Amino acid sequence: MNLHEFLPPPGEMARRRGPHDRIVMSSRVRLARNIKDAPFPGWAKKPDRLRALGIIRPAVEGLPEMTGAFSELMENLPALDRQILVERHLISREHAARSAGSGLVLSRDESLCVMINEEDHLRMQALRPGLQFKQAWAAIDQFDSALEQRLEYAFSPQLGYLTACPTNVGTGIRVSAMLHLPGLVLAEQINPVIQSVNKLGLAVRGLYGEGTEALGNVFQVSNQMTLGESETTLVERLDKVVSQLIDHEENARALLLEKKPKDVLNHIGRAFGVLANAHRISSKETMNLLSLMRLGIDLEMFPGVDRALTDELFILVQPYHLQKQHAEKLSGDERDLLRADMLRERLKIVSRPVPRPPGATSAATEPPTEE
Repeated sequence: MNLHEFLPPPGEMARRRGPHDRIVMSSRVRLARNIKDAPFPGWAKKPDRLRALGIIRPAVEGLPEMTGAFSELMENLPALDRQILVERHLISREHAARSAGSGLVLSRDESLCVMINEEDHLRMQALRPGLQFKQAWAAIDQFDSALEQRLEYAFSPQLGYLTACPTNVGTGIRVSAMLHLPGLVLAEQINPVIQSVNKLGLAVRGLYGEGTEALGNVFQVSNQMTLGESETTLVERLDKVVSQLIDHEENARALLLEKKPKDVLNHIGRAFGVLANAHRISSKETMNLLSLMRLGIDLEMFPGVDRALTDELFILVQPYHLQKQHAEKLSGDERDLLRADMLRERLKIVSRPVPRPPGATSAATEPPTEE
């Protein structure tokens, strides 16, 4: 099956909506599992990895949720396809580097994704747009329970599920959200907020997880430990913390508009000016400027422009998505030129930002409601 015929176009992805999706771009719940009496992938020899793959892959494919799924061996996926999956946050950078003995199964709607023989035999995740931890947990819990009827997991009555990394032992759960926090960054409040979140035992990472920077003012927040607490406790804790982060971001935006409206308009106007007029631009600069334009759309400074435009461009401007549109291999300089060409073309129908009317109210500054 051709991956590009399977994956929806970025524009369709960008139109997916969920609760609080101005700030919470996506919610994810991931479970780590290993099968009994088989060495962890990092220690396994090639025959062991192939044996585990042969057991796990048909079991995953056979579940009702995976009807019509995309299923492939990592060694059969071209390098470009693997990196596109990374840019869409469907697989990890580590899994993209795997070869013989590793695989991927992705549901038709992309809401469920299973990496086989990454760090663990199974890394399965449920994805939802916006703040939907509970829905993602319900989906992956049901999937995991059904899979456990087909596979015998490595499990200890004292420790719980056994995993390659000690921080995943126990429930094996990792709950995370991808947050767009330009208000806190502009207000210079982001570092104290990150420190507060870290003190709660949670991790704050960049756009592509551990060891990456927060391009486009996008931060990932997740739990660090899985042992000693139930899955529902961890899900509820993350839900509470992310709800508080939403409040902080909304308050930062409102305060910036109240105290420094010209500064906000200047940041957004300059960002739009560069995006709409540049003839050479890197992916890093583009992501950071698109973040400000996205903020401007949320603050109604671009009347009639939907946030789906910037969310689609967030995907399209990344190196491997840009490469996909061209048959020949592109150098970094060539990508920077083509990226600028695409941005000028896509933004030529967008008018420059306008000041927000005094006293205007919108969903962007109203307090979040219970979902």
